[in-house]
This record gives sequence, structure tokens and C-alpha cells, in this order.
Amino acid sequence: MIEIDGARLLNDLRTLANFGKAGTGVDRIALSPLDIEARRWLVGRLAEAGLEAGLDRVGNAYGRDPTTSRAILIGSHTDTVPMGGWLDGALGVIYALEIARAFRATGGSSGVGIDVISFEDEEGTYLPCLGSRSFCNDVTDAEISAAQSKTGDRLSEALMRTKDEPAPFRLDPARHVAYLEAHIEQGPRLEAAGRRIGIVTGLVGIRRFRILAHGQADHAGTTPMDMRKDAGAALFRLASRIATTFPKIGSAETVWNIGSMTLRPGAANVVPSEAEMVFEFRDTQTATLDVLERHLLEWVAESSNAGPVTVTAQATTRIPPTAMTPAIGDAIATAAADYGEQTMSLPSGAGHDAMVLGRFIPSAMMFVPSIGGRSHDITENTSDADIVAGCRVLASAVGRVIATAAAR
Repeated sequence: MIEIDGARLLNDLRTLANFGKAGTGVDRIALSPLDIEARRWLVGRLAEAGLEAGLDRVGNAYGRDPTTSRAILIGSHTDTVPMGGWLDGALGVIYALEIARAFRATGGSSGVGIDVISFEDEEGTYLPCLGSRSFCNDVTDAEISAAQSKTGDRLSEALMRTKDEPAPFRLDPARHVAYLEAHIEQGPRLEAAGRRIGIVTGLVGIRRFRILAHGQADHAGTTPMDMRKDAGAALFRLASRIATTFPKIGSAETVWNIGSMTLRPGAANVVPSEAEMVFEFRDTQTATLDVLERHLLEWVAESSNAGPVTVTAQATTRIPPTAMTPAIGDAIATAAADYGEQTMSLPSGAGHDAMVLGRFIPSAMMFVPSIGGRSHDITENTSDADIVAGCRVLASAVGRVIATAAAR
């Protein structure tokens, strides 16, 4: 049994939250000086726990159990969105630190240890899941060269802060038996159901489109309605069709969002000559995503063919769904039951590093409740009791996964 120290866990979480503290939240964006400072602090804590620890050239902080040739990898990320919460990502990293520390204190000699990692830029300040993709050797130099933040800062320049660190750490399937990641839910389901532990069945796939309409600018007071080439009206009609039909053709887990709508020239007395809509949809099943995309593109083509406005759609993001490993989920469920916790199975509507690792090694995610379902905001929080309870369950599950791996 891996016995975690709840007070030590909470103290480390709160210490980490001081790097970039912003009211009740944290502003610690990827590869900022505060982010690097926090990662160097983490490296120190990993070394104190007896792990071989370091930072690599992309900013990943990694602690390796030096006594074993095989290990369970546990982690998440410690970068945040601007003015974000104190637990998003950080919870999973400090869980990993505490579990590895507690495991080493047991003096276990099963031949399977625990490695800990904090991946860089999961939030996508420059390149979503940069750290986990680098770790899995799944990102190209061209992508890194082209990546930049919304403010125009280049990733290649930000990486100068870690240029003197060693080459990127890499996933070793011969060593890394499985990957486990704990996270706050970032939604309201667990809290609404009165459950402390969520077992993630899979991570959604995401498809995002930039939809453009081209019409003609005319005086809005003198041009009759039936003679206008209104680019905005064309996209409003498309948005209405999406809202009416997507609930009928999607699954119970399908979600979608119009993230922005821009009209140009954007004056009250001018018929819009151009309109742009950023639209995305998510689901855990590729087949469902295919159906939704087919309908969307058919509607775009129909709108354009009907005139008098031309409408086009360009895919800007395609992330495939990733299923989690049921056997590891079962280990989490059994561990939760041992502590009297009733679990809830649910998909993750957000992206996580587990969706990258899950393509290469057996992987699982566990959620704990978010108060009010809040996340990506300084109001994000989880009760101390739920934080500690979640770590105890994950530690027990890790012990089970280690035992299973050692028996092979």
C-alpha cells in the first residue's frame, strides 16, 4: 500500500501556486520566466524524492526512478492559461510527486518504479501539448519553427530560455509500462452527481473550421432586403441550421461551439461584405465526427450554390479521439471502492496530455470534482478533502498497476 501524506501534498500544491500567483489563481504561461522557475522548483522536489531529475530543452521536467528498468509514468502539466486556476494540470503533477515519494519510502523492490513528468505547454500558448508530443517524438522541427503565440511571440525564441538544457526526454516503451494522469474535471458532472472520483473513458476528438462568406457591401438604408448580398446573414442562417440539426445527428456527448463571428466592414449602416465564423465540434467517436463534418460541408456548399453569397469552409484543427485503457480504469475503480468511493465514468471534453500518450502506451485519466464546474479562471477550486481523497485513490490504483506489471 502506498500511503500518501495529505498535508505534504497540499503544501506542495500551494507552494507551486505561488509561482505566478494572481489572486486566487495563477498566471504562469508556458515558457515564461515564472513557468521555468516553477519547473526548476519541481526538479528540486523530484530530486529530494530520490529521482534522477532534470529539465529538458523543450521545458519538460522529468524525474526518473534510478533503481528500476521499468516504471509507471505519472504526470500532467504546470503551465496555465492567462489568469488561470491553481489546480489545472498542477494537481496531476503534484499527485505524481507525492505518490512517487511515498512509494520510494516503502522501499518497494518489485522491479517496477514510478517516474514523474510535467509536460510543457499543454495549454497551447505556442503549440498545444508541445511537451507530451516532444516526449513521444511526435512533433517536427518545422512545427516548432512556425509556432507562435496569439501575441506573435515565436516558440523558437521562447525556447532560448531552455537552450542549455539536455536534449528532449523521450518515451521508452520498454521502460514506461503505462501513463496515468489525474486532473480536476473542469466541468460540473462529478459535483452534480455527488461523486469524488471520475474515470475517463476517452478524450474527445476536435474538429475546427474557419468558415468565410463573401458578399457585397452596400448602403443598409437604401438597398432592398431581397437585393442584398449579405455575408453576415448567410453565416447566421448556417449557425441556425447547426443549432437545429446537430442535436439530432450527434451523440449524447457531442458538443459544439461558435467561438467567434466577425462581420466586415462592421458598420451599422453597411451591409456586410465579408463574414467569418470559427466553429468547432467535439465527440469521442470518429464516426460521429465524420457525420457532423459531412453535414456541415454539405450545408456550406448548399449555401454557396444558392447564392448570392459565396461560402467556404477551411479545416484548421483535426485532433482524433483517444480511448483510455479499460484495465487501468478498472484499477482506479477498484481502488476507489476500497476507500468507499463510488466512481463515475465520463469522457473528457477537453484535451489533455493523456490523449498524446494514449496513442503510444496504455493510459488512463482520473478526475476529481471542480467546485461549480469552474476552470481556466482564478475562481477554479477543489476542496482539500477531495484533493487528498483523489490522491489516495490514485496511489492505490498505481500500486495495483505496478503489481500487475511486476507479475508479467
